[in-house]
Amino acid sequence: MIFYDCTTAPSPRRARMFIAEKGLDIETRQVDLGKGEQLSQEFLAVNPLATVPVLVTDNGVTLTENIAIATYLEAVHPEPALMGSTAEERAQVMMWNTIVDQQCALPVADVLRNSHPKMAGRALPGPDDFEQIPELAARGKARVKIFHDRLEQQLQDRQYLAINQFSLADISAFVITGFATQVGMPIPPVHSASLEWQARIADRPSAAV
Repeated sequence: MIFYDCTTAPSPRRARMFIAEKGLDIETRQVDLGKGEQLSQEFLAVNPLATVPVLVTDNGVTLTENIAIATYLEAVHPEPALMGSTAEERAQVMMWNTIVDQQCALPVADVLRNSHPKMAGRALPGPDDFEQIPELAARGKARVKIFHDRLEQQLQDRQYLAINQFSLADISAFVITGFATQVGMPIPPVHSASLEWQARIADRPSAAV
């Protein structure tokens, strides 16, 4: 397998943590998003969507989304289980992973891509250029606040986000809420359950990748 990564971006970090939790050693190639290497002809030949992460399987199948990469690795390396062990658990993990994507990751991306000067003309990932829309940044900040409140509510009397063990949903939420801190939207200090959860995940060896 070959894993295409960018150490400065949150999305591939989610895949790195999943790979680390599985204890896998996969050949890794860096794609420097800051230098625009995702738009190079060499990388576009791998992924025409011009995004990372990318996992190319031993059979040559190219997987370009975190959920696809996790689903594949969970199937071929089922232990430790990171996507639930029963039908109900798998459904809960997928539900919360989707909530994190839609209600936190996308709003955080809206804030960054529609407000950062270096993102001018590049408001969406991929090979096509789009201008920034400042109103989306403002809406994104409001949506992240709502997500923080929802996260705090879910973590009352719970150690992990989706089920009673560490899962893909925890990886996704940990990485995205951490990245939100870098763009000025940390978990509020009054959200004690969320901060305890964040510290618990940060203690895992995979959080250092």
